[in-house]
Amino acid sequence: MALKCGIVGLPNVGKSTLFNALTSAKALAANYPFATKDPNVGMITVPDPRLDKLSELVNPQKVQPTTIEIVDIAGLIKGASKGEGLGNQFLANIREVDAIVHVVRCFEDPNVVHVDGDVNPIRDKGTIDTELLLKDMETVEKRLEKLRKQAKGGKKEDQKGVALGEQILAGLESEIPARAIELDEAGQELLKDMLLLTAKPILYVCNVDEDSVINGNEYTEQFKTAVANENAEVIYISAGIEADVAELESKEERMEFLADLGLEEPGVNRVIQACYKLLDLITYFTAGEKEVRAWTIRDGWKAPAAAGVIHTDFEKGFIRAEVIKYNDYVTLGSEAAVKEAGKMGVEGKEYVVTDGDVMHFRFNV
Repeated sequence: MALKCGIVGLPNVGKSTLFNALTSAKALAANYPFATKDPNVGMITVPDPRLDKLSELVNPQKVQPTTIEIVDIAGLIKGASKGEGLGNQFLANIREVDAIVHVVRCFEDPNVVHVDGDVNPIRDKGTIDTELLLKDMETVEKRLEKLRKQAKGGKKEDQKGVALGEQILAGLESEIPARAIELDEAGQELLKDMLLLTAKPILYVCNVDEDSVINGNEYTEQFKTAVANENAEVIYISAGIEADVAELESKEERMEFLADLGLEEPGVNRVIQACYKLLDLITYFTAGEKEVRAWTIRDGWKAPAAAGVIHTDFEKGFIRAEVIKYNDYVTLGSEAAVKEAGKMGVEGKEYVVTDGDVMHFRFNV
């Protein structure tokens, strides 16, 4: 599945440094606004200890983790919705991603300039929120013009479309992001069709100094309070620490470095896992001597659709799925032992895949 998370924020908040740590792609990270003019794009591996455990048991020729595409988008300033700075480009890039990772600066450093002069994460968030809302209002107003023309024909469905469009616009004008506007099923369909920027799910990443990476600081406390009603996850990381970790060659060196700082894992792991959750994704596995592999699907998908991410023929000619629960596989130690214990399920087209399933598909085309 080709899914994208876009990293956004004001200039100089640590977006490109975080992107580098996530992807090791070495995007330009510089101490001046608009260092990122064109979006940097990279693939990030989703860390999953279950994949490692299955690989230990199976000892395959190849191990293939699942991935998410990450996009480092140019910094935004006031007036972006009207084209200020790189506004038009920034907003077009956001429209192309499936979820937003919003980085806010929560650290003091006189050597790193702030585009607005001082550190204030709530104000910074407000700047971006305002520009996204303004652009969405412009999009909805254009759509309403078309809906009103259609409604002149007197059809009830067209008139309802106008009412729903006006409801969405009223929400945006009240500074409610599209994802938080309460709508019926038809309203949700219209909202989805409009491709609004504020409809995208969001994760907030507070970029903090080294001393604040575990418990946060006064800026993070203020920020968490400000977003408490958004039902959004907030993560603390130090982009500087993540950059240092990314430079270390071995896993042992990285874990020793993190342990010295009182950390159990890189912050980028938590960002990646949160992105995965944000996109409503789960993982199932295939496990054989040639390859142990993680596959990404949407939560709630049935077996044929899950098979389709391997190959479209698997979905078209789906017969059944042989399913082993991850815990059974690990407890019993092998596929053969699971079968012997009678723990392997044989499922049909209506089976809803659960996170961690180890699957083998039977098909005929």
